[in-house]
Amino acid sequence: MNIILRPGRAADALACGSICYQAFKVIAGQHNFPPDFPDPESAVGLMQYILSDSSIYSVVAEADGKIVGSNFLWESSFIAGVGPITVDPKVQNASVGRKLMEQVLQRVEERGLAGVRLVQATYHNRSFSLYTKLGFNVQEPLSVMQGSAIGISFPAYQVRLAKQEDLDSCNQLCLKVHGHDRGHELLNAIKAGTASVVEHNAKITGYTTQVGFFGHTVAETNHELKALIGASAHFSGPGFLLPSRNTEVLRWCLSNGLRLIQPLTLMSKGLYNEPTGAFLPSILY
Repeated sequence: MNIILRPGRAADALACGSICYQAFKVIAGQHNFPPDFPDPESAVGLMQYILSDSSIYSVVAEADGKIVGSNFLWESSFIAGVGPITVDPKVQNASVGRKLMEQVLQRVEERGLAGVRLVQATYHNRSFSLYTKLGFNVQEPLSVMQGSAIGISFPAYQVRLAKQEDLDSCNQLCLKVHGHDRGHELLNAIKAGTASVVEHNAKITGYTTQVGFFGHTVAETNHELKALIGASAHFSGPGFLLPSRNTEVLRWCLSNGLRLIQPLTLMSKGLYNEPTGAFLPSILY
């Protein structure tokens, strides 16, 4: 198969979104897990957003003039996130996925980024094998949690909407926990009205861009993590990603009626600092 790679364009959203929905649906169905997207329209909507954002590097694979896959690199000044990478199920096992991954990894090198990360469906052995061969290392097993809002508050940990004046404190917290900040994502979430902070002893000790699939959360301790989860009105997308090794919070979630939807794996290539606090990664990292 003659595969041509090119930059993504806004006009590709329908084709890329349709493939994205079908690819995730097929692989999830083969392993008896729910798909990440409930319908084709939601996947197309995501592609419309991604392909209109100049800060996200896109690459599309074509065969005989027809789109057969796509991949994206969410760039920052330090760490990048990969995904979603999807390939038309009709052309699986033709090295399309490898070519798409190699292209974004080349972009990482060209940009001189310190590291790149992704979150992989644990049950998908082929993608896990590919990422491992391309140099990615397993960093954290994750559990996707979903259910009704818990509605629990903690008097010593006050949760409120984040403001732009909170940006510096939140970035400093992320730097302390992860060794880098995610200020661009946080600023966008503040502007969108989805970000929240938690204060303890009149100090910001945790924040979230949203408790859900595309949101990330950083906190000093599990107390802040529980406060942010407990205050969330809903958990967007398939659910939020909880590090499975955080058994304290995992038990707390299960005891409060949340259910485990599927296992995922956080993988990285390049710089990775073991977190020194509590956190929830996004589906990107």
